[in-house]
Amino acid sequence: MADQAKVRPLTAGDLDAIVALDQKITGHSRRGFYEKRMKAMANDASSFIALGAEIGGQMKGFLMGYILDGEFGGNAPVAVMDALGVDPRSRGAGLAKTLVASLDAALKSKGVMELQTQAAIAEQDLISFFIASGFQLAPRLALERSVSLPADF
Repeated sequence: MADQAKVRPLTAGDLDAIVALDQKITGHSRRGFYEKRMKAMANDASSFIALGAEIGGQMKGFLMGYILDGEFGGNAPVAVMDALGVDPRSRGAGLAKTLVASLDAALKSKGVMELQTQAAIAEQDLISFFIASGFQLAPRLALERSVSLPADF
């Protein structure tokens, strides 16, 4: 199936298809996230990469990422993939692998040699895919805290 896929840059016209596919995967709509992302991409196309995989003219997968330069003390640009989705009926056919390979090629053409991502601990299928794709645990911790906590620390 992946060999039949046409990978192409996403456009604003793909918003409804992406939202519908993501909702099929997650069980809820994240339209606001994708609307903001599309707007940011339109305003700064060089810092974002968004790809879709179509089969027979139907969106079957997508990914989105952005490029950071010098974040957290780094001295080289780094890409962050923060959205990846494949139609559940198309999983296991290599679409996500094809999308990530296309992202790698696009990043290399921009001089970006490192790709980062993250996944919730409960997303074991996604983590397994990332490991199979060559991702490793990063040498840093991701921490979070509520801004509702008192500032008396």
